[in-house]
Amino acid sequence: VQLQASGGGVVQAGESLLLSCAASGLSLNNWGMGWFRQAPGKEREIVASISRRSGTIYYSDSVKGRFIISRDNAKKVVYLQMNSLKPEDTAVYYCARAISTTLIVPRNLADIGLWGQGTLVTVSS
Repeated sequence: VQLQASGGGVVQAGESLLLSCAASGLSLNNWGMGWFRQAPGKEREIVASISRRSGTIYYSDSVKGRFIISRDNAKKVVYLQMNSLKPEDTAVYYCARAISTTLIVPRNLADIGLWGQGTLVTVSS
């Protein structure tokens, strides 16, 4: 049972990246999912989250209008399309599953029941 994030890399400011989070050994159908990030020396923070059927989506103010979260339950994958990247977006990005099926969209660390391993995104100026 795990979440596997991929798609990180090194890009220049203004460029785009697509992160993917693939689930193995579990279904995502009934769970809200989220992307978090942790920059060096900083706490882990929410980036975006999405309800189980994509009806409710949340973005942090720092990425609103630039990032898009989506999911494909049949493929058991959650995506994070990151556009107009800035150096301050540099961080390790983690995908995560809500702690409960009754939690519509996770927004805090305490809302998470399962973490994936991170993928590093580095944005150069």
